[in-house]
Amino acid sequence: MGWLAGVLILFFGLLASIALHELGHFSFAKLFGVRTTQFMVGFGPTMWSRHKGETEYGVKWIPLGGYIRMIGMLPPRKGDAPGQVRQISTGPWQGLIESARGAALEEVRPDDGDRVFYAKKWWQKLLIMFGGPAMNLILAVLFFAILLMGIGTNQSQPVINEVSRCVVPAAQAGSKDCPANAPPTPAAQANLQSGDRITSFDGKKITEYAALQRMIRDSGGRTVPMTVERGGRSLALNVPIMRNQMPDLKDDHKTVNVGFLGITPTQALERQGPGAVATTMGKLTKHTAGAVLRMPQKMVGIWNAAFGDAKRDPEGPIGVVGVSRIGGDVAASDRLTGIEKVAYFVMLLGSLNLAVGLFNMVPLLPLDGGHMAGALLEAIKKFFARLFGRPDPGYVDVAKALPVTYVMAAVLVVMGGLLIYADLVNPIKFAG
Repeated sequence: MGWLAGVLILFFGLLASIALHELGHFSFAKLFGVRTTQFMVGFGPTMWSRHKGETEYGVKWIPLGGYIRMIGMLPPRKGDAPGQVRQISTGPWQGLIESARGAALEEVRPDDGDRVFYAKKWWQKLLIMFGGPAMNLILAVLFFAILLMGIGTNQSQPVINEVSRCVVPAAQAGSKDCPANAPPTPAAQANLQSGDRITSFDGKKITEYAALQRMIRDSGGRTVPMTVERGGRSLALNVPIMRNQMPDLKDDHKTVNVGFLGITPTQALERQGPGAVATTMGKLTKHTAGAVLRMPQKMVGIWNAAFGDAKRDPEGPIGVVGVSRIGGDVAASDRLTGIEKVAYFVMLLGSLNLAVGLFNMVPLLPLDGGHMAGALLEAIKKFFARLFGRPDPGYVDVAKALPVTYVMAAVLVVMGGLLIYADLVNPIKFAG
């Protein structure tokens, strides 16, 4: 039951995020007077709907996205009267373009006037289309603010949890057994014990583990005075800091030769300030944007994992099914406390909203970024027209990009199906 509860929490959390994404579009569309006939969460046949005013609100059976239906997304060809549909031109792509244009214009009523999307000012179209991703980005910031400022994250404390018995390279750090002739660690030589709080190192007061860690790494080859608090007593020690191959603090895929003490710190939940939220969002945005750009390359790994023996990349793409399964694993875990489970759910929802927001800003139709690119192109054309005293060029005909849209839509469908299949047959496992 716990596993199922976790699946449902993530599933409905994603649905709520989708609904709020569409609400972002919808709010600006209503603000600027665009006639919006549908507000739907999901795709396919309608499960439930209700009309209010001129808009139908509903939920569809396939919970893999959502949409709002705005009138006049595709403009008439230049020179055509509003609502006029010309005869379809020859050529496969041109025929598809004009068919789509005709279908879009058939929804335009004679009294719609400037209530069509294409007739709005470029900045209004930009805000309407940015409203969806912006809502996801706001939700991501909100979730991480709750995580970092409200719940807190596990932070290393200057209190010893475990003392390593012998010095081994970073590659063997997970081993519990000491290799033959491995020297004892400086911590073992100094008889440091679990529960000791390090209060000073090399004459400097210690209040946080991060500062202590840097000082230890900078002290390789030296004997350093250190004070620890044990059972209410203060003990003064001299510890010979050795050098060892350790993971680089800036890039844990690399190792560096630095000072080594041989302790594992205690972890405790610690709340942080707004600055930590800003720093975290900056790092995550950079990382997620890079992942979005590398997605075509990553899909090769997904294919190999789905139809071969390759392992899933924990940092690779994951679909709705995979995320929901991780939610179930988190809820069913007996290694996490209740507050740690809540923190993990909040982190997952924040990360997902960030990924959805950035992915939708890719400047290709049918993604929101494609329409945003069209609005910005319109702004640039209008600017140069004013600059050189030329007539207003009017709106940008995004219908001409429909061939790319159809190809991109097909790619997205294939990618989504592949992710769902991979999440079923070779899912990313929760390691906590």
